[in-house]
Amino acid sequence: MVVFGIAAWLTPDPRGFGTHRQLGMPPCTFLTLTGVNCPHCGLTTSFSWFVRGQFYKSIRANPAGLMLASASVVILIWSIFVSIRGAFVITHEPGRDILIGFGIWVLLSVVIWFLRLFWKQI
Repeated sequence: MVVFGIAAWLTPDPRGFGTHRQLGMPPCTFLTLTGVNCPHCGLTTSFSWFVRGQFYKSIRANPAGLMLASASVVILIWSIFVSIRGAFVITHEPGRDILIGFGIWVLLSVVIWFLRLFWKQI
C-alpha cells in the first residue's frame, strides 16, 4: 500500500524513467556508466503510471514494472483474504512461492531488457 501511495504521489517522468529522482535518489549508476538503461530503469515510472490506470504507459516505461505492480495487487488482495480467514489459502508455503515468483520476475525482467535493447538497434 505504501509503495502504491508513493507511486500515486510522484509525477511520472515523460522520458519513461527517472521518476525516482523526485525521492532524492541518484540517477541510475548503470545508465550513467554505460549510457544504456539497466533492466530496472523505469520501474518507478511504471508503478506511477500503473496507479493512474495508464497501463499502456506503464508497460512502455518498463514491462517488468507492470508485471510487478500487477503481482503486488494480487498479493495484497491475497494477504487481506488470508488475514480475514486466519489461514493460508492456495499455498501453505507462501515464502517459498513468493521467492520463486520473484526469481521468475527477475529472469523475465532481464529477458525483456535484452529484447528492448535489440529492438532499439533495429
